[in-house]
Amino acid sequence: MINTLVGSFSQEEFMFSGHNACPGCGPAIAVRHIIKATASRAVIVIPASCWSIISGVVPLRTLETVVMHCPFPSAAATGGGIKKGLEAVGDTHTQVIILAGDGGTFDIGLQGLSGAAERNEDIIFVCYDNEAYMNTGMQKSSASPYGSYSTTTPAPKVKINPKKDIMKIINAHQVPYAATATIAFPGDLISKVKRALGIKGFRFLHILTPCPQGWGSPIDKTVELSRLAVLTRLFPLWEVEGGVHYKLNFLPEEYLPVYEYLKPQKRFSSLDQSQVGLVQENVERQWEEICRNTGVASPFRP
Repeated sequence: MINTLVGSFSQEEFMFSGHNACPGCGPAIAVRHIIKATASRAVIVIPASCWSIISGVVPLRTLETVVMHCPFPSAAATGGGIKKGLEAVGDTHTQVIILAGDGGTFDIGLQGLSGAAERNEDIIFVCYDNEAYMNTGMQKSSASPYGSYSTTTPAPKVKINPKKDIMKIINAHQVPYAATATIAFPGDLISKVKRALGIKGFRFLHILTPCPQGWGSPIDKTVELSRLAVLTRLFPLWEVEGGVHYKLNFLPEEYLPVYEYLKPQKRFSSLDQSQVGLVQENVERQWEEICRNTGVASPFRP
């Protein structure tokens, strides 16, 4: 039901403190919630990304579960191979979860991701999206939004093309389950992880995870920015099964203008009023498309 973002929270922690994440790290918060839902019943596959560092260096570790690191482009293939190996020895219960950033999902890992989705590999692919290659110097990726600057698009020469719509790409494969989530709505996030755990085949979670260092935002505003992304409808919370059965999970009581989300972030500081207007127009188009797909009326605008 829309706006009923509830979920049961385990009091047990499966992610250790004292890890290597930066202060205010969105991906660290996201994985803490994910691992609460899966407990230690999963093998975690991590390609090159921020979580390659956060997960710890031997003999130290951050997660109370099995972790396997793999090359940048091969996360989905590695995960699929591990799952086949587990099944070959009679283990049909252990889940295989990929934790990949936007670089390992939208760009370098896209070919393997598409192949695994097309084969309907029995894995859960989680993209924690901080909208740039944050671990290697904050370079832009195809997940970087229009108007943002990075170390490879320094202001005022900001990114002039839009963010790639990864959910449309995944949905074109008609996978059993795909969903968006943010750390600002942990009940929704955990519920979707548990929903994915109960489904066989390829499952995909796209989680928006702000990066204070790359976004130029205060370290205490990470969760607030995630919430503003939803309230401005820039990042709606929705899910789809089989490529056809859509569901909107949260309908804001009031639509905030997208400027409320953009203004706390230095990466958008060079945008003028007309460029902000273009961002707002794109939000409106995407929102109306989601409302059509989910059968939800969109009665008003900001």
